[in-house]
Amino acid sequence: MSRQSYQKSLQELREDVLYLSELVAERVREALSALEDKDEAQARQVIEGDHEINRIYLDLEKDCIDLIALQQPVASDLRFIASSFKIITDLERIGDLATNLAQYAIDAESDLYTEVDIQRIGDAALDMVDQSMDAYDAEDSDLCFSVADRDDDLDDMCDVASETIVRDIMTSDDFEGDGDIDMEEFLVDVRRLLLTVRDLERIGDHAVNIAARTLYMLDNDDALLF
Repeated sequence: MSRQSYQKSLQELREDVLYLSELVAERVREALSALEDKDEAQARQVIEGDHEINRIYLDLEKDCIDLIALQQPVASDLRFIASSFKIITDLERIGDLATNLAQYAIDAESDLYTEVDIQRIGDAALDMVDQSMDAYDAEDSDLCFSVADRDDDLDDMCDVASETIVRDIMTSDDFEGDGDIDMEEFLVDVRRLLLTVRDLERIGDHAVNIAARTLYMLDNDDALLF
C-alpha cells in the first residue's frame, strides 16, 4: 500500500467511526422516543436494527486489525488505530443499551414516577456521547476533559432518580396492604424503570471511555483511562 493509500485508509477509518457513532446515537434517541410514546413499532425497529450496528462494528474491527498487521504503524498512527478500535467497542455497547431501552418500551405496563424525567437523563447521556465524538473528530483534548467532568452531573441525576423510586416504595401506603395495585406487576415496572436509569448511566460511562481513548490518541495522555 502506498503512503497516499495508507493515509486515505486512516481517513476512511475516522469517517466510518463517526458514522457508527451517528447511527448508535440515533438508535438511542429512537429508543427514548419509544419509551416516552409507548411506541412498540418504533421500539422493535431499534431492536431489529441492532444487527446493522454489529455488522459495521465487525467490519471496522477487521479494518483496524488489517491496518495494524499489514502497515505496522508507529507512534501517533498506532495510537489512532488502537484508540479507534476501543472506541468502536464502546459504540457497539451503547447500541446494545439502546436495544435494552427499546425492550423496556415494549415491556412497560404503565407510567411510574412521572417526576423521574427519563428523557432529560437520556438527553444528558447522549450529549456526552456527541461531545466525546466531537473531541475525536476535531482532535480536541479540552473536550475530552469536559466530557469526563460532566459524568458527575449525570451520575447525580441517576442517583436522584433511583433514590426517588426507592424512597417511594419504602414510604408508600400501598405497601401496607391497603392498596389496590397489582403488586407483582408494580414491582416489575419498578425494576424496569431502575434498569432504564442504570442503562442511561452506562451510556455516559461509555462516553467517558471514548473521551479517555481520544485523549490518549491525541496526547499520549492516560489521565482519563483509570
